[in-house]
Amino acid sequence: MTETRDRTYQVRTFGCQMNVHDSERISGLLEEAGYRPHPDESTTPNLIVFNTCAVRENADNRLYGHLGQLRPVKDAHEDLQIAVGGCLAQKDQRTVQERAPWVDVVFGTHNIGALPTLLERSRHNEAAEIEILESLETFPSTLPTKRDAVYSGWVSISVGCNNTCTFCIVPSLRGKERDRRPGEILAEVQALVDDGAVEVTLLGQNVNTYGVEFGDRGAFAKLLRACGEIEGLERVRFTSPHPASFTDDVIEAMAETPNVMPQLHMPLQSGSDTVLKAMRRSYRSRRFLGILEKVRDRIPEAAVTTDIIVGFPGETEEDFEQTMRVVEASRFSSAFTFQYSPRPGTPAAEMTEQIPKDVVQRRFERLVALQDRITAEENAARIGSVQELLVTADSGTKGGQTGRLSGRAPDHRLVHFSVPDGAPVPRPGDFVTVPITEAAGFYLLADPAPEQYTLRRSRAGEAWDRSQAESCAVGTTQVGGGAPGAVSLGMPSLRPAV
Repeated sequence: MTETRDRTYQVRTFGCQMNVHDSERISGLLEEAGYRPHPDESTTPNLIVFNTCAVRENADNRLYGHLGQLRPVKDAHEDLQIAVGGCLAQKDQRTVQERAPWVDVVFGTHNIGALPTLLERSRHNEAAEIEILESLETFPSTLPTKRDAVYSGWVSISVGCNNTCTFCIVPSLRGKERDRRPGEILAEVQALVDDGAVEVTLLGQNVNTYGVEFGDRGAFAKLLRACGEIEGLERVRFTSPHPASFTDDVIEAMAETPNVMPQLHMPLQSGSDTVLKAMRRSYRSRRFLGILEKVRDRIPEAAVTTDIIVGFPGETEEDFEQTMRVVEASRFSSAFTFQYSPRPGTPAAEMTEQIPKDVVQRRFERLVALQDRITAEENAARIGSVQELLVTADSGTKGGQTGRLSGRAPDHRLVHFSVPDGAPVPRPGDFVTVPITEAAGFYLLADPAPEQYTLRRSRAGEAWDRSQAESCAVGTTQVGGGAPGAVSLGMPSLRPAV
């Protein structure tokens, strides 16, 4: 039996940013327990962990498809362990092991910290271990973390959700909202900055209800302003707010705090008031558009992204047309668009007026075409603007052919840029200032002349150099099923440039 210190691991993530952050915790726990990131795509690690999503039916299919493909691999490698965690594990519990008896460990959203112990117990007993808790055992942010990028980090401000949207299974899997104290959050942000990060994203199922648990409804706006006081923190983002709880003090905090980025992810879900009511989304389209108007009045350069569900039970053609009108008026920079699928255990799954698949598909395609056009138009409007980019480690699928690097603008748009001949090359975590010279459907291009290119080296770039030296080419954690660092959502989307 291979000793733990000699074992390698791989984490595959499906789902939202919360799952990505949980995967960083899983990686941190495993490395603290002596595991090493698996360095070679062509060989088999000793441990594969699936961190799952349960929002869409497609996520179930993807997981069990992956597990089926691993059965012969498991048969051929006696040292291989397979673990399944996350929302789908919390939902299906023993069903995971029943459908895939070659899985060694099943753990839920509330006991991530138990994974190393469960793995060791399974090896010792030569039997599957299943442990699902119904309430949170340890707040995730108290666990060790292996960050995917040294220049940026996720910080959970809350877990769980108090909403009762009829299509959503998350509250039953993540539990009721629990808020961290501001001091704990700011201490974690400071620790990330001290470690070299220049960008932080605040996470919660509903970030703008933060503070309700301890009686301060203005706590989220205060938290944003407090992040503005942290020296060395250059970019602050957050996701996701709920339109029903979005207040003017948050808009003012965004506008008046220089390091809070001009970016807002605001889930619409539907532009029809009738459908929003059936969804138990406690806002209406007029309020949604009013929020966007206020945001753009105070932050004209803000880019707004969204989530939209097509084909919710009872959605009529007029309901869908209302969604199209709201999308046209909203001018989203990109959107995650989903075809509704019933999830067992949700009220919407029991509704009688389920929409035929072919009707949903046609509506989905029309919405995709509309948002594609808007995204392209909004991107084209950025041509000629000068943007400071935070350089990322991923140069894109064509980076090797074009020689371009990649970065994120303040509004989070993806920009592929070239470095003029003879100019200094940035590291991930450094900043470059370049003019936007061309726009594509889902990204921007910048090919600056030498005098148009400025490099600003940063502490994050230095941290990147240190991390590369320390890794000695050991490799990185696999997040998703593709390239290192990629996130597989396991659901249909509108190919957003986010």
